[in-house]
Amino acid sequence: MTTVYEPGRGPGPAQPTSDAVSRLLGEHSLGALATVNRAGHPHLSTVAYAWDPDEHVVRIGSTAGRAKVRQLARDPRASLYVSSDDHLAFGVAEGTAEVSPVSAVPGDETGRALLAMQAPFGDPEDEAAFLRNMVEDRRVVITLRVDRLYGGGLDVG
Repeated sequence: MTTVYEPGRGPGPAQPTSDAVSRLLGEHSLGALATVNRAGHPHLSTVAYAWDPDEHVVRIGSTAGRAKVRQLARDPRASLYVSSDDHLAFGVAEGTAEVSPVSAVPGDETGRALLAMQAPFGDPEDEAAFLRNMVEDRRVVITLRVDRLYGGGLDVG
C-alpha cells in the first residue's frame, strides 16, 4: 500500500510496532548493512539478506576479507536498513553480528547455511557446484542477532 502525503509532508513521528518492522524486513531481500569502521564512522554496504522473524536473526552471505567482515570481527555492532519500494517507510534491525568460519569443504556447515539462503536448485549438480563455489570464493555467513527493531512511516495500528 502506498501512502500519499501533501507537498512538504511525510510520515509523522509515530513508532511502528516490531511486527510492522518485521513484516517489512520479510517483504524484502536487499538492504544496507551498517558496520563501524576503524575511525568510528558508519560503513554501509548493500547486501542481500534473509530475515528469520522467529529467531530475530538476519543472515547475510559475504566473502572473507571484505571490509564489513573485517569490521565486524573488530566491532560486532551492526544495523540493517530496509526501505519500502516508495522509500516513504523504513525499518532497521539492530544487534550484534557473528561471522562464521570460511567455507573450507564443499557441504560444510557454512556452505549449507549459505545454501539455505538460496532458492532451491532443481538440479543436484547445481547444488554441488554452488557448494564448491562457496569454498573457492571463501564465503562466510554474517548472522545479525537482532535485539532492536525500529522504523518509520509504517502502519502503527
